[in-house]
This record gives sequence, C-alpha cells and structure tokens, in this order.
Amino acid sequence: METIQFPGMALVDRPGVTMRSFAYFTMKNRAPQILTKVINALHRHKDEFFEKHGEVGAEAEKKALSLLLKLQNELQTDESLRPLTDNCADTDIWNKYLEYHHSLLNENNKKISWFQSPWLYVECYMYRRIHEAFILSSPINDFDVFKDSKEQNFLESEEAILILCNYLQELNSRIENLNENQLKDEFFKFLQISLWGNKCDLSLSGGQSSSQVSSPLTALEDLQPFILVNNMEYLWSLLIKRKKMSEEKFPSTRVDFVLDNAGFELVTDLIMADFLLSSKLATEIHFHGKSIPWYVSDTNKNDMNWTISELKTANINCMSECGINWDDHFKKHRWIYHDHMFWTLPHDYCAMSQVAPDLYAELQKSNLILFKGDLNYRKLVADRKWEFTVPFYQALNGFHPAPLCSIRTVKAEVQVGLAPGHGEQITVTDPQWMSTGKYGIFQFDGNFDFV
Repeated sequence: METIQFPGMALVDRPGVTMRSFAYFTMKNRAPQILTKVINALHRHKDEFFEKHGEVGAEAEKKALSLLLKLQNELQTDESLRPLTDNCADTDIWNKYLEYHHSLLNENNKKISWFQSPWLYVECYMYRRIHEAFILSSPINDFDVFKDSKEQNFLESEEAILILCNYLQELNSRIENLNENQLKDEFFKFLQISLWGNKCDLSLSGGQSSSQVSSPLTALEDLQPFILVNNMEYLWSLLIKRKKMSEEKFPSTRVDFVLDNAGFELVTDLIMADFLLSSKLATEIHFHGKSIPWYVSDTNKNDMNWTISELKTANINCMSECGINWDDHFKKHRWIYHDHMFWTLPHDYCAMSQVAPDLYAELQKSNLILFKGDLNYRKLVADRKWEFTVPFYQALNGFHPAPLCSIRTVKAEVQVGLAPGHGEQITVTDPQWMSTGKYGIFQFDGNFDFV
C-alpha cells in the first residue's frame, strides 16, 4: 500500500502495485498484454494509413509503433514515469499531477514508477501515454486503436442484443397498460440487465473477447444472489415519486449515465434509457462518455454513433426500430451526449468541483446519476483500501453533486457499504471475489433530500 496525499484531501491508503497483489498482476501481466494488442492493432492498419495518407501515413505508423514499444519497455523494466510531451489540453494537468507525486515520493526515497506507485494512477497514465503516442504521430493522431475490439464485442453479442431489442419493443407496445407494480418489476429487470452487462469489460480480459452470447433475460434470477448491495428500491422510490408529482411540482426528471464499456454494455444502458423515457420515469437522459480512447472498451462519441448506426441498418425490425428511435431521441434532445476531459484525468471524483467545476455544475442539474462500472467506482471512493463496512456516503469524501448510484460488477479490490462480516465471509469461500466480476452492486448515496 502507498500512502499518498492529494491536494485538498487527508492522507489515504491506496492500493499500490505490490508483489502478489491484484494490482501487481494487472500491471505485470495484463497491461503488457494490452500494449501488445495495441501494437498489433496498429500494425494491422498500416496499409490503411498508407492508402489514406501515402508515405506520410506510413511514417506516422512507424513513429507511433516506436513510441508504443518504448512505453511497453518502460513498463516492463519499472522505469520512472515521465512527463507527457504532447500539447493536448490536459497535458499540463497530467504533468503537474506527476510532479506532485514525484515530490511526495522523493521525500520517502521512492521513485514514482510502474510498480512503486498507486495502481489506479499508473493504469490511467498508461492509457494516456497510449493516446500520446498517436497524438505525436500525425496524421493518424485521431486513430482509435481499440475500435476494432469494441465493434467485435458488439457483433459477437448480436443474438443477446436482438433478444433485448425485441423485449423492449414488445414492452413499449403495452407499457401504458402496466400498473405500478408491473412497472417496478420491469424497472428492476432493466437495471439488472445494465448491471450484468458490465461483465463485458475488455480491459479486465486483457482485450480478449468478452461478448454476451446467452440471453441476458433468463439469467437474472440466478444472478440475484450475487448482488452484494441492492439499493434498487431507493432508485425506484426517487423516480416514481417524481413521476407522481411531476404535473404539480416537477415538469421534468433528468437521469444521467456516466458510461463505461462500449459494445454490449452500452446497448444495455441505451435499453435502460429507452425504458426510462417510455415509462415516463424520466423525461431527459444525459450520457457522459470519454473524450479519447480509454481502458480498451470505454465508450466515446464515435462508439455511440457507430452503435446506433449499426442498429438502424440491421435487417431485423426490432433492432432497426431501436436504432431509429434512439437516433431520434438524440436529434430531438431527449437524449444528450457529453464528453469532458475530466473523465480521463487521474483525479478522484471528490476533486471534480475544483478541477472541473463546469462538469460538477452540469451534474448538479441531474435528478439521478448512474455511474457504470468499476473504474467509476474506484474514482468515486478514491480507490482506497477501505474497511468493507465504511458507509458509501463517507467514502465519497464530499462528492455529492446529485443523487447518485454506482452500478458495478466488482473487478478491483475496493468495496464499501457491506454488512458487518459480509466481505470476510465471501472471502472465505471465494478468495478472488473482488477481481472476477462475479458479484455486483447497486449502491445509492441517499443521505439528503433528493426530491
């Protein structure tokens, strides 16, 4: 564990990249695998770069390849992290953050390197360095090296996507006739589909296929015992109360999704968002994605556009109807997509109000924020080695822009808000439970009046 002091925060313990830890396994084994796949993906597109840009494109590919190989060598030999050399809008922020850590660790005669630094930080730094390799390699600087694997995940999951689209279209045809209990059951069903969609994480699998090949609907009952924190009732209470009072008090209800993976998981989030509108539990949906390629499968705007285009042109009616409807939601601003530099900075979310006050102010407009996935959870709770029983509200360390809920399958060694003894009990029967994605949570921050 590294004890790191962050501006505006007390000293906190963070998982360091120490021997025999999951963090060490990730950086020693999984990270080089990901870099190898990045290098291979770049090389596969060399002819495309030449056809599009001529010799300049070929030279750009060679330059990016050289930078990525250097990055891989630095990681494998545990070299000190170096400042970024591109000129992006976030470069100075990253370099100041790195400088701060250098000065802090130097006081303890330690270097800030790949295996001697906080895990979350070096992981984010690796993906930012991948981006740097392309930024410095014009004219291929806008190439998304993860694009092929994200699209493959979608295509390999098409049968499951078909099942969900068909179910949604059938439900929408009769949704006006559902009573409140039936509507609640459907709400819970779509939430769980969105949760278990988070299993499809290409960064966890080292870029290997993690598509959804079975029906996500038939598995829900069997998966319920693996939900460790289940605050779905709080989400329902919040939204149904607003819906019932909407005409008198609330003209609109805004729900925000802070997205995680593209591919199948993104579809489950869009299915959930569609249901929220059709059920009138929400009147507007805001999606927050990454502004650059990130963590192999994280969603950016191009992924969103590709997914909807792929559905619109599908030769199966229920899929094309979803794509057409979702495109219309964006055109008519019932759905709005945002990206912001902050989501790919190394900062915890408790620093958002200082580092990105514009984003924090935007989130304050929401009536409910759904944070998808493991990376969002780690940044929500500062990736600290908390005791399992620490309240979620406390671990958020002052980050309370609006009602919020983490929807996450557990893939990293951090978890709060469990009943006394629960975490220890699971560890006895399943020692690796915090790194497999087998367990999930709906963890709601409900310590003030949200309505």
